[in-house]
Amino acid sequence: MLVPRLKSFLNNRLTIKQAKQIHAQILISSLNHLQPLLVHQFLLSTNNYSTSVFLYVQQILYRLQRPDAFSWGCAVRFLSQHRQFEEAFSLYVKMQKLGLYPTTHAISSALRACARTESKLGGISIHAQVHRHGVCNCVFVQTALVDLYSKLGDMDTAKRVFDEMTEKNVVSWNSILSGYLKAGNLGEAQRVFDEIPKKDVISWNAILSGYAKMGNMDQTLSFFQQMPEKNLASWNTMISGYVESGEIESARRFFDMMHQRNNVTWITMIAGYSKCGDVESARELFDEMHEKDHLAFNAMISCYAKNSQPKEALKLFDEMLMAGVSVQPDGLTLASVISACSQQGELRFGSWIESYINKLGIPMDDHIATALIDLYSKCGNIDQAYNLFNGLRKKDVVSYSAMIAGCAINGKAVDAITLFQKMVDAQIQPNLATFTGLLTVYNHAGLVEEGYQCFNSMKDHGVVPSTDHYAIMVDLLGRAGRLEDAYELIKSMPVKPNTGVWGALLLACSLHNNVEFGEIAAQRCFELEPDTAGYYSLLANIYASVGRWHDARRLRKKMERKKLAKVPGSSWTELI
Repeated sequence: MLVPRLKSFLNNRLTIKQAKQIHAQILISSLNHLQPLLVHQFLLSTNNYSTSVFLYVQQILYRLQRPDAFSWGCAVRFLSQHRQFEEAFSLYVKMQKLGLYPTTHAISSALRACARTESKLGGISIHAQVHRHGVCNCVFVQTALVDLYSKLGDMDTAKRVFDEMTEKNVVSWNSILSGYLKAGNLGEAQRVFDEIPKKDVISWNAILSGYAKMGNMDQTLSFFQQMPEKNLASWNTMISGYVESGEIESARRFFDMMHQRNNVTWITMIAGYSKCGDVESARELFDEMHEKDHLAFNAMISCYAKNSQPKEALKLFDEMLMAGVSVQPDGLTLASVISACSQQGELRFGSWIESYINKLGIPMDDHIATALIDLYSKCGNIDQAYNLFNGLRKKDVVSYSAMIAGCAINGKAVDAITLFQKMVDAQIQPNLATFTGLLTVYNHAGLVEEGYQCFNSMKDHGVVPSTDHYAIMVDLLGRAGRLEDAYELIKSMPVKPNTGVWGALLLACSLHNNVEFGEIAAQRCFELEPDTAGYYSLLANIYASVGRWHDARRLRKKMERKKLAKVPGSSWTELI
């Protein structure tokens, strides 16, 4: 009577408490043959992964008198389904050591884990076992292999496995399609898409995403309109594509047409407004959100930090901390908060955040460390910045650029140049921020020729100088008295110079009392920013320095008539 009764219980959904009660009865009654069924049913009943669930299942597996492939395979599959990929692969390896013959579900789940962690060695090892165990013709295993090699970027092997498949399902087709899209081979991806006999919404979303990432929004829109079925991911792909293409109005039009939205939709739009500097619209959307998770807070805090509103970023962070246990900050939150602190020069917050990280047990990842490097260097604590930089697990262009900028601010020209050389030697491609920091180093040190060489080398690294870089060069040349060279450089610019560029020349002219170029630079500044008093004041000072008192008085009277006010503490080259 007991066995049928327990089997009846094991056909129903189980909580961890119920599972433990049934498990106790199984052990007391020496019905060990029911343990695999318990493991299977309990994992089927568990919707979300938790450490307590995993530890309990692990205890059962490790204490089985007769370990079986079914129980272990269920656990591997559960972990893989819940994105615990490293644990899934580790459990699969332990299963092998016990000499258990893996089920096809265990093999396909372990392959999925290797694909998501991009473990080439692990994946190839399992592929060898596939041949050894004779499960080459299982559609689930073959599909997992196609997905593995696609994720690894080995499309030749992925295609070979795909072509060998006697039976292909839509998941198989979608795997090879996604592989070509990831490899950037849109032509081959289009060919595969056209050949898919029965496309599902995932197939359509994949090709949609491929064209969106290429910036071809006309073709993306064409596919979107052809879709027989659309889901939230389809709409979000359109919005994301328009955001990345800088078409925020088109993105908003799609957003407004949606009858249903998820947090990804809202966050994508907030990030889009952040990208184009429309902080007010971003905040309006944030306030309209009914349920704000930590990702929504991250997006809005990042928006404030990236758009030079550090006080608002810190204020929102305070609100996030008061929102309760359900909304906890993560590494990305803290990276944005640290960025806001560095803009305000608030070094004391750096120490508080480090303590906060330790208190919550948030790992000090490279994102947080890089943000702290920026904070400490801008606040003058270059030694602490160096300590963090040297402790990074992986140094990338962002961390190198932050450290070079820190050296620039703290007058360590030699260190900055050495860092740049190490960066190049490590085959890390410099970006716009890297050269902003490096050119600032040469500017502060007055190294004109070296600065010129650095500026001209940007194209060798595939970097197109921005107006900021031209402004630094104009400032460097101008301070050295090479005003004509500075003017010629401005005339050679492929884009229209802004007030940062003309202002740098005007400031240099005021240092050297040069009326000719000073008048040219001032006139351009007047046209671009007619209400800024600083330009009128600088030109008036130039006139006064050469005895042109009438012109100096004329400009000052004009300032009084227009009621222009000087901007205190402003700088023409406030680029870092």
